[in-house]
Amino acid sequence: MKYLLKRFAILSSLVFLAACGSDDSTSTELTEEDLASFAGLQLKPYEIPAIIMLPDETANIGASTKPEVIHTETDFRWKIIVGPNFEMDITDWGSEKDLVKQKKKELANTDFLTIKYLVDEPNFILYEQQLKVKGSKKASSTVGIEHKTYHVYAEKEINKINYVFSSREEGYEKMIIELMAKSIRSVKEN
Repeated sequence: MKYLLKRFAILSSLVFLAACGSDDSTSTELTEEDLASFAGLQLKPYEIPAIIMLPDETANIGASTKPEVIHTETDFRWKIIVGPNFEMDITDWGSEKDLVKQKKKELANTDFLTIKYLVDEPNFILYEQQLKVKGSKKASSTVGIEHKTYHVYAEKEINKINYVFSSREEGYEKMIIELMAKSIRSVKEN
């Protein structure tokens, strides 16, 4: 019962903060229903004054374990791990801005990948990355198998510091990235 009350309080707080903090009619704010399979994690003990909602055991991604945050005190990087199928990176970029724009330039300069943006916003991108297949007609039948991964990359300003929240470099399947995107969108400054 305590668990349910705690979860309801966290979700209610996030919904209230979202309603108070935005007057944008095209807002991408999450609803309580969007976060039904998520639980809040305070990042303040790890030197980031924010809360993030992470998939819980009901999200069907193997996240039956407590979230683990890996961070060295003097480092500018964090890793959040929720079970074997969810690993998110956070990087402190200080006052540097336009980090999503820089990432898009980097992605545009890859010759061996095709990038398709599923969500393309100034501070948030969710994209499909596919390996371009080029080969010889004499190549084995296993050469040229489609390799598609999904990625998310977002810039969030928290306490006047810019952070990048991103999926691991190898990417994930679409379902995991969609959950990760919800987690990133849920980040609220304390």
